[in-house]
Amino acid sequence: MLSRRGALLLAAGGLAQLSLPPVAPAATGRGLGGADERTEVAAVLDERARELSATTGLPLTAGYRNLVVSPGTGPGRLTVTADLDVRVAGYDEYPAVYPRRLTLTRADGWRVEREDAASGPPALWDFGTGRSARGAQCLVLGLAAGPDPAGPVAIGDRAVPAVSAVWGTGWAGRLLLELPATEPQFARLLEADPAGWTGMAAVTVAAPGAPSHTPADRVLINPEAFGRLSDFGRQVVVTHETTHVATRADTRAWTPLWLSEGVADWTAYRDSGRTPRQIAPELARDVAAGRVPTALPADRDFAAGTTGIAQAYEQAWLACRLIAARFGTARLVAFYRAVGAADGAGEDRDQRMDRLFRAELGLGKDEFTRLWVAEVAALNA
Repeated sequence: MLSRRGALLLAAGGLAQLSLPPVAPAATGRGLGGADERTEVAAVLDERARELSATTGLPLTAGYRNLVVSPGTGPGRLTVTADLDVRVAGYDEYPAVYPRRLTLTRADGWRVEREDAASGPPALWDFGTGRSARGAQCLVLGLAAGPDPAGPVAIGDRAVPAVSAVWGTGWAGRLLLELPATEPQFARLLEADPAGWTGMAAVTVAAPGAPSHTPADRVLINPEAFGRLSDFGRQVVVTHETTHVATRADTRAWTPLWLSEGVADWTAYRDSGRTPRQIAPELARDVAAGRVPTALPADRDFAAGTTGIAQAYEQAWLACRLIAARFGTARLVAFYRAVGAADGAGEDRDQRMDRLFRAELGLGKDEFTRLWVAEVAALNA
C-alpha cells in the first residue's frame, strides 16, 4: 500500500484557469513617436497572440491588453508591459491573466525579441514547447520534454463520472490537467518552495488573475511524485483532486480541511474494495501503538511537510466515511454544501459546525467526535 504522504496532497487556490474571448489590445505610450507607432506595436502583439497556439503546441487562444509602451534600452527598442489573457478552448470560464514584459526591436517593422513573466507564476509554455492529449472528459496539457500527456487521460476520464456519481452534474463535468516536465517546474507554477512540495503528487488550482469568486478548476500534477505511484494510487490522486474541482463552488474559507479533504478521499476510495486498515495504514499503526486522537484534525495538520499529515488525511477520510455509513451519501453531500452555504456572522467555527451538525445530522459536534474516536479505535480491532 502506497504511503498517503506520496499519494495525496493539499488543495490550494491560485494558479491556472483560462477563458473569455481575447480583449482587443489598447496601446498607450510614454515618449513614443506617435499614434501610428503605438498602433503598429499593438498590431504586432495581436498577431503574436493569434500565433500562440501554433508556437506553444497547446490548444490556446490569447490576447494582450492593458499595453503600456515605453522607450527601450537603446535606439530602435521598446519595452512593453501587458496582461496576456489566455484560454484553453472548451474548458475555461474566465481568462488566465499573465502579466508580461516584452522587448521589441525595429528592423523593417517592430518584432518581439523577448517575452518574460512580469510578476506572478510563469505559464506552462514558458518552460518549452507543449503537447496535449484529449479524452472524452479530460484534457491534459504537457511539455514536449516531459512525460507523455496521454498517460493521465484515461485516469481523468474515469475520475469525472466517479465524482459526478456522488456530487451530481452541477459542475462542469470535465477535467483539465497540467503536467510540467519536472518537480521544480511544478513548484514554480505554484510559486512555492520546491522542498515543501516533494512527494506531493497533485494540487487543485485556479487561474492567475481570475475573479476572486472563481472556483479552482484544474489539477496541476507533480510528474516525479505522480510517476512513483501505482496505477491505483494515481487513480486515487486524480479522483481526489477532481472532487475538489467539483466541490469548489461549495467550499469556503470556513470549511474545515478535515471535511474538504475527507470528502475528496472518501469519493476517491468509494467502491475501491479496500478495507479501512488498507486505506488508513499510518493511523492504524498509531492506534496499535496506543496513540488514538481525541479531536478531529485541525487545518494546520494538513500543511505540506507537516509531521503526521498522512494520519490527518486518514482521520479526515474516516470522519466522512462515518457520516456516509451512518446517514447515507446524500446526507454527507448535503452536510458539505450546508457548511459552505452557512452564514457564519457572529459565530466562531466551532459554534457554526456544532449548529450545522445538529441541523443536518441530528447530533452535536462533540457527540460526532466521540463516535469518530470509536471508529478510529476500531482500526485495531
